[in-house]
Amino acid sequence: MPQELADHDLDERIRRVIDQKTKPLGALGRLETLAAQICRWQGTVEPALSQPEIVVFAADHGLSAEGVSAYPKAVTAQMAVNILAGGAGVNVLARQHGITVRLVDAGVDWPDRRPAGMIDHWMGPGTGDALTGEAMTAAQVERCLAAGAEVIDRVVDPRCNVIGFGELGIGNTSSASLLVSGLTGLPLADCVGPGSGLRGAGLERKLDVLRRVQARRPAPADAREALGWFGGFEIAQMCGAMGRAQATRRLLLIDGFVATAAFLAAWSLDPTIIAGAVFCHRSGEPGHGRVLDHLGAEPLLDLGMRLGEGSGCAAAYPLLVSAVDFVNQMASFDEAGVATGEPEAAAGAAPPPSDP
Repeated sequence: MPQELADHDLDERIRRVIDQKTKPLGALGRLETLAAQICRWQGTVEPALSQPEIVVFAADHGLSAEGVSAYPKAVTAQMAVNILAGGAGVNVLARQHGITVRLVDAGVDWPDRRPAGMIDHWMGPGTGDALTGEAMTAAQVERCLAAGAEVIDRVVDPRCNVIGFGELGIGNTSSASLLVSGLTGLPLADCVGPGSGLRGAGLERKLDVLRRVQARRPAPADAREALGWFGGFEIAQMCGAMGRAQATRRLLLIDGFVATAAFLAAWSLDPTIIAGAVFCHRSGEPGHGRVLDHLGAEPLLDLGMRLGEGSGCAAAYPLLVSAVDFVNQMASFDEAGVATGEPEAAAGAAPPPSDP
């Protein structure tokens, strides 16, 4: 049994350690909340971050043929090559903080053979077109969930205790919008945004296509059915990986809209997963804020980012380092020989006399 489930005094010990640091109560704000969450998840008042990784799941979507993206489907494969070469946004941000980036081929439609360096969990050259059929069969959904779990068990460094989740796939904000609307009941119009840059008539077309998809399948019974109807391979594999990361006591770093849609599916399957999840940022996609609200999640950053790739995880990671380091390295009042304040008493005390 994990320590935090057996140790009923853990929350009190965490609060006492944080409150006894040389600072006014709550003076480090949300860093204190983050530190407490990490301590609680790890079952200790001496938290540690080890061998951080970001796993990026890449796949194509049949729905991209319906004109729901500003970019052609070929960009998925091209950007995968860019990530492998170290030239993408996630690579730059991850290098700053010593984070390993891994790239999973969940179902990219390659014009040629897959380049070396990707993790092979290929399910086919993209999902089906959700406008004319289902994106995935039930069997494919199960294979994807198992493949994602296998990435955690067989690919991620066993010493790694904090994993960021990112994605790559032209058309995947459409799948995410349908998943979020289907699993939360939020109006589809509130969940659909520009994705890779649609504006004006292009955005209206995207919404029209997604409304037609939803009209065919308005009410999925559960997360598995929603994944099958709306896709995609990378989202389902991310969902499976998140569940396994939670089961193996890794901290989960959740990126933007698409990664949060995958998390929503994982949370629908097991709500306890949220205890170990850190939501890294609020993206520029309008649906992201709404699904975060549905989950009761408050992201660490709000920078208007909407790149995907796990870039928000890399940007937010230094805040986790700060939260862990202040718990482990900041002196307590006793250690520093600093007198503790009594804010309530001080607030009610008479002011000192003025100089004559």
